[in-house]
Amino acid sequence: MAGNLFRLRPGLASRCMSRDWSKLWRGNCSQVEKQSKITTHYSIIPRNTDKRWKEIDMERVADEADVVIVGAGPAGLTTAIKLKQLADQNGKELRVCVVEKASEIGAHTLSGACLEPRALDELFPDWKQMNAPLHTPVKEDHFAFLTKQGRFSIPVIPGTPIYNHGNYIVRLGNFVRWLGEQAEELGVEIYPGYAASEVLYHSDGSVKGIATNDVGIQKDGAPKPTFERGMELHAKLTVFAEGCHGHLAKMLMKQFDLRRDCQHQTYGIGIKELWEVNPEKWRPGRIEHTFGWPLDRSVYGGSFLYHLNEGSPMIAVGFVVGLDYSNPYLSPFQEFQRFKQHPTVRPIFEGGKRIAYGARALNEGGVQSVPKLTFPGGLLIGCSSGFMNVPKLKGTHTAMKSGIIAAECAFDAIANDMASSDTGIEIDSYETRFKESWAWKELYAVRNIRPSCHTFLGMYGGIFAGALNFISKGYEPWTLKHKTPDHVSLKPSSECKKIEYPKPDNEVSFDLLSSVALSGTNHEHDQPAHLTLRNDDVPVSHNLTIFDGPEQRFCPAGVYEFVQNEDGGSRLQINAQNCVHCKTCDIKDPSQNINWVVPENGGGPAYNGM
Repeated sequence: MAGNLFRLRPGLASRCMSRDWSKLWRGNCSQVEKQSKITTHYSIIPRNTDKRWKEIDMERVADEADVVIVGAGPAGLTTAIKLKQLADQNGKELRVCVVEKASEIGAHTLSGACLEPRALDELFPDWKQMNAPLHTPVKEDHFAFLTKQGRFSIPVIPGTPIYNHGNYIVRLGNFVRWLGEQAEELGVEIYPGYAASEVLYHSDGSVKGIATNDVGIQKDGAPKPTFERGMELHAKLTVFAEGCHGHLAKMLMKQFDLRRDCQHQTYGIGIKELWEVNPEKWRPGRIEHTFGWPLDRSVYGGSFLYHLNEGSPMIAVGFVVGLDYSNPYLSPFQEFQRFKQHPTVRPIFEGGKRIAYGARALNEGGVQSVPKLTFPGGLLIGCSSGFMNVPKLKGTHTAMKSGIIAAECAFDAIANDMASSDTGIEIDSYETRFKESWAWKELYAVRNIRPSCHTFLGMYGGIFAGALNFISKGYEPWTLKHKTPDHVSLKPSSECKKIEYPKPDNEVSFDLLSSVALSGTNHEHDQPAHLTLRNDDVPVSHNLTIFDGPEQRFCPAGVYEFVQNEDGGSRLQINAQNCVHCKTCDIKDPSQNINWVVPENGGGPAYNGM
């Protein structure tokens, strides 16, 4: 999928807006040379201090569109589709461009996923006739509490968030690919393999557009002979749909102080596998959720098993762990592998074949954590805003609804010539209209369930709050607050018990690296690591010393590894080629020293319908 904008250009490489992070670097290039040089990315070591860049032409070619959308997920593609639908209905010409960091549409998409089709019904009322890839209507709902050896079933009552009749089990990457096809048929220009690496601004401070990443940079940060500057894409309005913890969105939060009237965001990590199982163990349309073992009550999380009807006996299985956990020895990946060994779970996968693996961070803050959605020249939609319904375990339908409303408001403004060439417009109506929609009402009704897990009851407090929410229909006269941000929640390792995880049996449970191999992850090796450190010394001096190096456990891809130097000391090794772009490190790092930026063109996982 691609339009004609970049057709003569090679793929682009990693780049992020450098202003905020470079200010945090307290050294200079000569000091960096004396260190281990874990980080060579120019967002930390500015090019204007590096003589190797002195003679390099840094001019960029620019192009213009009416609307530029960053991210080709459900929210971004829905926005693009709705804009073109409105343009066609009103006889208007509207240029809509979508840039996507994955090499193919859907290749970085990962979710459970059970799709509620409410927003899809609005976007395409005849989606069934259009052969949308929703093949598995939900037929069975099961919910259970696990002990180490037992299972206690809990009735799934109609009207509760986990009641799924009327919904569809989907492979979300396939659904996103289908949305991309519909968008292109309407004339949307889609550019996969081109990561938006920098936000551009007008002289008045409003957003002007984005720049794509540069290509041709060596691992040590020097330009290659093939170096080529990224391209600028200017727009009347730039829509940010990067998904959870987008690297440009987090910069916009600071630039425009978008969190001044809300709480910090909280997160979870979701780890998922696809399995082909024995046909006698396969029940298409069956959904199972559990909580409890292997997690104790202090850790928020649980599992899902979704039986797909995709032509072969296939099950999606996953595990979610809230990133506010306190024990630095906890490994979400290992907890997932341990879950599959439960005596009521293991038999499902015995004799089967694991065919895919991946991971992604999830927004769990709810409406308390939704930032201001608009700013001069742009707006936030989907998971960039935090529109996940946590107890429902769904965010696609609310993300799509935000895209529909954003498109309607943007079209009204652009069609009425509110846009200017030298300043970005702010679509104030978008936030107002979203808060009047069914999506906001749904999210507001469940606002207290996740923060109720912060009581001494832990996860059980959340279950109690869910029952209360069902009785009150979400009309409790209070709104609970979250406690500390996730990165603050870790306790020193000296205060925690080390967790001994069982070795994988390579039948149902597996090691980390063989799992990452199933994600199709690939990055060009000769490029600066896109997992940048504000200070290369911090991982050893702070994280390893105080927390025993939690990054080597919270990462679900084996990116971070502490190795021994020749002098007997330790150093952090970053295996950036393993990164599945889940963003967990950027969220959970207790020192907030890690900054995730976009890698070279198309790098990352190559999910096939995850």
